[in-house]
Amino acid sequence: MPHIHTQPNQHDASVTMFIICMDGNQPQLLMHMHRKLGKLMPPGGHVELDETPWAAVSHELQEETGYRLTELDIMQPKLRMKSARDITVHPQPFASNTHAVTPEHFHTDLDYLFIARSKPSAPPAEGESTDFRWMSAADVAALDETQTYPNIQDFCAYVFEKLLPSDVWETVPATSYDTTDTTAKFTSKEEL
Repeated sequence: MPHIHTQPNQHDASVTMFIICMDGNQPQLLMHMHRKLGKLMPPGGHVELDETPWAAVSHELQEETGYRLTELDIMQPKLRMKSARDITVHPQPFASNTHAVTPEHFHTDLDYLFIARSKPSAPPAEGESTDFRWMSAADVAALDETQTYPNIQDFCAYVFEKLLPSDVWETVPATSYDTTDTTAKFTSKEEL
């Protein structure tokens, strides 16, 4: 999807999915060759104007990797809000960041960590990258700046070194969270 905000210094909302699959005892992270940037990156994309960030995760996963939420678990902090009245609670990203796409355009990104039980059951959508690589922590660390961005390496190192061995994060089915665009019940000032 093209950028929504095209004026100088505007921000688009985006999501990035870090997908780990266990290969023996060694976790492997899914990277793909971004078709426009020509660098290895985790899959991700824009949050469209008519969707929640979690709905964007669902559609970008399918488009870019072929994965469905039914095939994945998501890492979540053990201490987290799981429900609230009259709203839809979404999964917590493990990080949120803002980065420059160009000197005058920015993405504010939510980063999610998934655990795959198998390879995706479907191919990516037509026109998406098909150059996928399952990479160990050492593989990602060995990439140079012509192959990936240093900040991607920083996030990958954090995933491998801090989140995967953490005892304060746990896996839950990715389908535990609703992707539909539910509207919270409106509370008028008189009802407050």
